[in-house]
Amino acid sequence: MIKLSVIIPAYNEEKRIEKTLRAVDSYLEKQNFGYEIIVIDNNSKDKTFEVVRKLETTTVQNARAIKQWVRGKGAAVQLGIAEARGEFAVFMDADNATPISEIEKFWQYLESGIEVVIGSRYQDQTTVKIKQPFYKILLSRMSNMLIQIVLIPHIKDTQCGFKAFKTSAATKIFKHLTIFGWAFDMELLAIALKLSYRIKEVPVSWEEHGGSHVPLKAYLQSLRDLFIIKWKALTGKYSSNE
Repeated sequence: MIKLSVIIPAYNEEKRIEKTLRAVDSYLEKQNFGYEIIVIDNNSKDKTFEVVRKLETTTVQNARAIKQWVRGKGAAVQLGIAEARGEFAVFMDADNATPISEIEKFWQYLESGIEVVIGSRYQDQTTVKIKQPFYKILLSRMSNMLIQIVLIPHIKDTQCGFKAFKTSAATKIFKHLTIFGWAFDMELLAIALKLSYRIKEVPVSWEEHGGSHVPLKAYLQSLRDLFIIKWKALTGKYSSNE
């Protein structure tokens, strides 16, 4: 039986994905539970898909690559959740900014029945090993304050790319997802709250590796999407738990 499905959305990550996959597989093979690693190639322009396919037939045999032709990290994670066979699912960044070993901090909450456990870079600053440039930190903090005021109170870091779920709950959450760009994290948490799922925020190790694919305009798009999500939440778009 598969206990954990690890979902890695990847866009133009041919130079980093092998190192990440090997690290994830090396950690998980030492654990006493079944697992799978699902890499969703998010319509990359490089050889990300080919690199993963080669690894899955040679050294990382618990991994599988799936080509996603629709661009957007949210769409990639949504597809990964639909493909997940584990009791629990976690998605993480392709650059391994938060290592899979941080899942150890989540188990007590997932196994107690909490449906959504999310990593946080802001609850404990000592867990951030290499920080982002100052302007990104400032934009991120300002954005998060606004997110807390408008949409999701008491969550300090909605955007950390390390989130875990009870897979049955994730399936219902991601079925309602309508925003597939950088704001999808906000929407999935708003949906989880509307569906009365519990959310636990846990500080995790995080390291800036550079080479981010998040453009500055994404902050403006996310600001627009924040109010779209708020409107949908107010008008009952996320209320059905079917």
